[in-house]
Amino acid sequence: MKPQRLLIVLTLVNLAMLIFLVNEIRPLQADTAPPVLRGRALELVDDHGRVRVDIKVLPAQPTLRMPDGTTGYPETVQLRLISSNGRPNVKLATTEDGSGLVLAGESDPTYAQIRVRGAGGFVKLVNKDGREQLIAP
Repeated sequence: MKPQRLLIVLTLVNLAMLIFLVNEIRPLQADTAPPVLRGRALELVDDHGRVRVDIKVLPAQPTLRMPDGTTGYPETVQLRLISSNGRPNVKLATTEDGSGLVLAGESDPTYAQIRVRGAGGFVKLVNKDGREQLIAP
């Protein structure tokens, strides 16, 4: 075989391989998403790297003393929305026996709390002077 024919055959083989490889490449699709995002926690941060939203599962704390005198706290799933100055202004939590929501104001201790646990629940409002109003059935 002459060198010129060999170069033509090799060129044609290379061209065929190139066409095959180009046809196999699939374009990236931005609209396809994995069906599930799994992990132990999720944090969203702002442009400065500060955490602004977090979702996490907190382990049970069987020896924790609660303000009402009871002992123990079950595993909790918690969502916090955090202001630009690092203050968690919204907290939403759920446990096996209830759930709670806290909406904080501009300054401590201003907040509104709704909590339902077991067969009971309450709504608590606290103003900036620390005065409380509790609404319970």
